[in-house]
Amino acid sequence: MTDKKSKLASGSIIILLGSIILRLGGFIYRFILSRLLTTTGYGIVGLTLPFQNALITAASGGVPPAIAKYVSQYKAVDDKDMVHQIIKTSMKLMIFMAILAAVIMYIISEPVAIGMWHKPEALLPLRLVSVIVPFSVIVGALRGVFQGFYKMTHIFYSKLIEQIFTLVFAISLVLLGWYASGAVLGTALGFLMALLGSYYLYKKDIIDPYLNDEYRTLSRKEEFEILTTIFKFSIPVVISGIAEIFIYDTGTFFIGVFLPAAFAGLYTNASATARIPLIIANSVSTSVLPALSEADSLNDKELLRMYIHQSYRYTTLTTLPISAFIMVYAAPIMSLLFGNAYAQGAEALWILVTGMFFFSVYLIASSMCQGLGKPQFPMYALVIGSIINIVFSFILTPRYGIAGAAFATTLGTLSLMLLTSIELAKISGVRPPLMDISKVVISTAAMIVVMYLIPKTILGMIIGGIIGSIVYIGVVLLLKAIKQEDIVFIEHIVNRTGPLK
Repeated sequence: MTDKKSKLASGSIIILLGSIILRLGGFIYRFILSRLLTTTGYGIVGLTLPFQNALITAASGGVPPAIAKYVSQYKAVDDKDMVHQIIKTSMKLMIFMAILAAVIMYIISEPVAIGMWHKPEALLPLRLVSVIVPFSVIVGALRGVFQGFYKMTHIFYSKLIEQIFTLVFAISLVLLGWYASGAVLGTALGFLMALLGSYYLYKKDIIDPYLNDEYRTLSRKEEFEILTTIFKFSIPVVISGIAEIFIYDTGTFFIGVFLPAAFAGLYTNASATARIPLIIANSVSTSVLPALSEADSLNDKELLRMYIHQSYRYTTLTTLPISAFIMVYAAPIMSLLFGNAYAQGAEALWILVTGMFFFSVYLIASSMCQGLGKPQFPMYALVIGSIINIVFSFILTPRYGIAGAAFATTLGTLSLMLLTSIELAKISGVRPPLMDISKVVISTAAMIVVMYLIPKTILGMIIGGIIGSIVYIGVVLLLKAIKQEDIVFIEHIVNRTGPLK
């Protein structure tokens, strides 16, 4: 049992490390390319991202999580034949879907670049997205296998290879004069190298030591049954994934339709920066799901109430002041991270970070719904929020530019936060701790007032952040926004972190 606990803890830490490196690598990529390319060139790169993300998600079809689930399930009973068949059938499915997605991307690239965006310079980068999709989808399948075998270090290595080679190839190709197309092609080559590295690990540590026998060939009926099982599991995953992409990237798409390409670059970097508070929300949501599931199974209403209240409160206590800091110092943050040319994206950033705070609360409420055995409603709310985002992006972007696109995204996240929080209150019988949240809001407002009095420069941002944090903590303590029962919650959550406890 101790070995299993250690295995779980070490795996979680490795995945966390991989996630941090992935996000850090993304910022380094943006940091360098924002300076190597003009705002227009970087905007073209930004315009390709919605298609890249959507096609990868649609082509993989939520299959990697299904691979992980069923591989681990059959490996647990040492059914090597079914492990082999799950991997083989899933790979065939994903290769077919990847090729189909690549062909579709190639076909629609000209109508989108020329017909919708009226930007001929976006045609080649969009066509190069069709090169990215097959490599990235197959890499996703191999990562699903690694997860099923609990080879978390292999997932880490795969992501590390992808990040390093994407940076190397993208920077090299841009410097060689390939411009925005070089950045996109660099991403494709990064995934190619990740595919080669992942396959090497797959063969060395899975095929050779475990799947080294001869296995029977499935009949069409048997293979169809496996495909049906995979699809049943993956459909909700892919719907949620695509809906989440619509939340993030709808604004970028409509900016391409209505505005010059340079604005897409501003918005792309503002969107990435606005999502910084989600790191904390993701951490809390990961911990609260099993905690709520435990309380629900014990039928302990008081423990359930405490977990729900504390989850809301800890999310607002941490993400709200971070969001406020980004909101107030949006201009110096954009200048510091991406260069002075991107400071004009500050207006979109302070609106978007508000929307990402709403999305943080949604993530917590969604995770709690899942912990209570009700995963469907958060998916429905995400779809509704995505539709609201699309409608208002179409209306507001041509009128108000990137600020309109940011406001549409914020309306979408506000709606899905409210819908999911209300549904959580119904299924749990626990209302959100509005009084406690109001204390955090008051503390954050005091922090904002203080920071607004300090110049909006990089030095002022540092000074304002320090003074604002002191004011925030002081008001939180004065209003008694932290309670004695918090210690119980902290102990319970920290005890789940393995060696960190």
